[in-house]
Amino acid sequence: MIRRADTAGQKEGSTMNDIKQYLPGLALCAAVTLAATALGHAEALLLGRAWLEPLVLAILLGSLLRTARPLPAATAPGIHLGAKTLLEVAVLLLGATVDAHALARPALAAGIAGSVLVAIAFSYAVCRALRLPHRLALLIACGNSICGNSAIAAVAPVIDAEGGEVAASIAFTAVLGVAVVLLLPPLGRLLGQTPLQYGVFAGMTVYAVPQVLAAAGPVSATSLQAGTVVKLLRVLMLGPVVLLLSLAGRGGRRVPLAHMVPWFIVGFLALMAARSAGLLPAHVIAAAHGTAGWLTAMSMAALGLGVDARAVLRAGARVSAAVIVSLAGLAAISLALIRLLGV
Repeated sequence: MIRRADTAGQKEGSTMNDIKQYLPGLALCAAVTLAATALGHAEALLLGRAWLEPLVLAILLGSLLRTARPLPAATAPGIHLGAKTLLEVAVLLLGATVDAHALARPALAAGIAGSVLVAIAFSYAVCRALRLPHRLALLIACGNSICGNSAIAAVAPVIDAEGGEVAASIAFTAVLGVAVVLLLPPLGRLLGQTPLQYGVFAGMTVYAVPQVLAAAGPVSATSLQAGTVVKLLRVLMLGPVVLLLSLAGRGGRRVPLAHMVPWFIVGFLALMAARSAGLLPAHVIAAAHGTAGWLTAMSMAALGLGVDARAVLRAGARVSAAVIVSLAGLAAISLALIRLLGV
């Protein structure tokens, strides 16, 4: 009996030690996330809106802190956990916020799905032509073509992307996303687009849902509604794209389906199905949305804390060129879709 008690005590002590090793790094990630959130609120108060979202600020602050001084070794386990596991849990919870009923518009849904795949292929080809690494090219292609930071965050663990690659792709797509919000309304007027056409154009080219609201809302209610629906359809492509990347990453090996599909993608699809079937109460959806946002910000802080900004800047010119050309290609594809569907 004494030996069993000793063994149980040793296991409990070992478990506590395992948990404690993550606390310093997670506490640092939480501090960076809180600072990023506070800066986001300050932006909204001073400028009317947060031009740089807390997700972006978290990774920038983390990277600045890492670049300014070496981090204590004790923070390494928690930072690694934040950059991987917390990110996967956040992606899973995002499934509860997506309603697949938007797919009830077959022609538009099919056109957007095809456009997203074409845009990913085009963007990836551009990145590789500029001699960017395979994983970074995939991150930029998916971020540009689907939903910016969220797509990058979802794709990163599937392709085993490194922190520097994630940080570089998010930093450039985030900065360019702000420019798109500013430039899109005058471009729509220059092209002579109707409110409906502009809404579709904004939904196809703007990265994040809040940015769609900022770009389409001031134009008209029709533009806002169309932009939101189109953006949702793009977001719904995230699950299939990540699933395809997961399957493709296995090569020719025969692997059980449970091993081919990451657990968090299975969870994402299950929660999306439950949400679409009306099985999730509103308070559960709201809780999942808030928790996913916080965990994603924490993981972005962890990614930033794992990256020396000087290493990112060395690849800056080529990454910037790849993102800009990819965005131009996405805009051209979007205009072609509008013409093809006769919107």
